[in-house]
Amino acid sequence: MSESLVVCDVAEDLVEKLRKFRFRKETNNAAIIMKIDKDKRLVVLDEELEGISPDELKDELKTFIVYSYKYQHDDGRVSYPLCFIFSSPVGCKPEQQMMYAGSKNKLVQTAELTKVFEIRNTEDLTEEWLREKLGFFH
Repeated sequence: MSESLVVCDVAEDLVEKLRKFRFRKETNNAAIIMKIDKDKRLVVLDEELEGISPDELKDELKTFIVYSYKYQHDDGRVSYPLCFIFSSPVGCKPEQQMMYAGSKNKLVQTAELTKVFEIRNTEDLTEEWLREKLGFFH
């Protein structure tokens, strides 16, 4: 039995929201949480969060998150990398897991994200984990 991999498109309003999010002026941490609308086969906005730490984010981690993080470099500089965090949904049907996995790359390409991290256990999502992952880029 073989199922074909379903790749969902990204909703147009979400594409625009992600573009604006990339160029946001605020200096706090923020997240856009996305989900798949199975009927429409679209990646859509689930919710937006402002002022949320990586440790608080783990409670919100469903599957797709774009996270703007205030990153303090060792030399004192500050940057705001845009991170894509993907978590495979635990306990959902294999067909739905395939839909999320198949749509991940499409979402990353559409949103032009370069810092892409996958996490298996949501408890692992901490500030230390994120800083370690971002350390490879800075």
